[in-house]
Amino acid sequence: MQDFPGCALALGLALALPLLGLLAAPYIRKYFAGGKCTSTAKLNGKVVVITGANTGIGKETAKDLAGRGARVILACRDMEKAEAAANEIRTKTGNQQVIAKKLDLADTKSIREFAENFQEEEKELHILINNAGVMMCPYSKTVDGFEMQFGVNHLGPFLLTFLLIECLKQSAPSRIVNVSSLGHRRGSIHFENLQGEKSYNGNKAYCNSKLASILFTRELARRLQGTRVTANALHPGAVITELVRHSAIMIFLGKLLTFFLKTAQEGAQTSVYCAVAEELESVSGKYFSDCKPAYISPEGRDDETAKKLWDVSCKLLGIQWD
Repeated sequence: MQDFPGCALALGLALALPLLGLLAAPYIRKYFAGGKCTSTAKLNGKVVVITGANTGIGKETAKDLAGRGARVILACRDMEKAEAAANEIRTKTGNQQVIAKKLDLADTKSIREFAENFQEEEKELHILINNAGVMMCPYSKTVDGFEMQFGVNHLGPFLLTFLLIECLKQSAPSRIVNVSSLGHRRGSIHFENLQGEKSYNGNKAYCNSKLASILFTRELARRLQGTRVTANALHPGAVITELVRHSAIMIFLGKLLTFFLKTAQEGAQTSVYCAVAEELESVSGKYFSDCKPAYISPEGRDDETAKKLWDVSCKLLGIQWD
């Protein structure tokens, strides 16, 4: 009988801990869901282009902006999925101005054709969201011979933005939103191995490409001063989407840790925030996470590297962007 108090305490804890966990679960889930865009801004009469908007974060971003009244163009590689996504968004929002257009960021010809077609059909562009990307894929090359992650995550958006920049300027105030990643902190820019010419690691190449996105945003914002066109980058958070399809480990961890990861809708919140928040109308060259300013690595704040990367990117793409 001397052990009875101890047994009772153990039994009480055994019963109480699961109950406490159950009660705390909604609060824990809310924490991992991250920041939420609270802006009620309407986008009637505004034109938006979102790359990779047929699935995941891009699709949820498109759905939100369509719900605000914008004319939304889903710029996607897979037209069958893009048309299905556009139809779903039109049905859910009641906005019939949701259109799917072909765009393959791994092919500069496709990028140029998209931009040319856009300028023929649209008079204005108020928001460009460079959302599409690839992650940790095996070594491969784009149609033009660029390393796939550097090509799709950096050079593709770079060229697309270049081709649409005059339209953005003429439609000002307008915004450019680049979806980067927390992974940029593990990235580095080595111009002698920019595209894995000497050594390649899929994870490292991904981080490098997202650092390139941060540097592109920084230099672009500097060059756009006084135009009323802003450029900002963001980290969407830990979201398991089709982006991780090349990593069995990431897929496994995603299934194991689902409770602690953001849904695609939650992951889209910072993209939406950067696109619509009234307080960001004149903010440019910044990096956001959970709908608030976030830390940029020292490499991501290196203006000299940003300028050199800009020049190298122009040379690789065969363009002159002064």
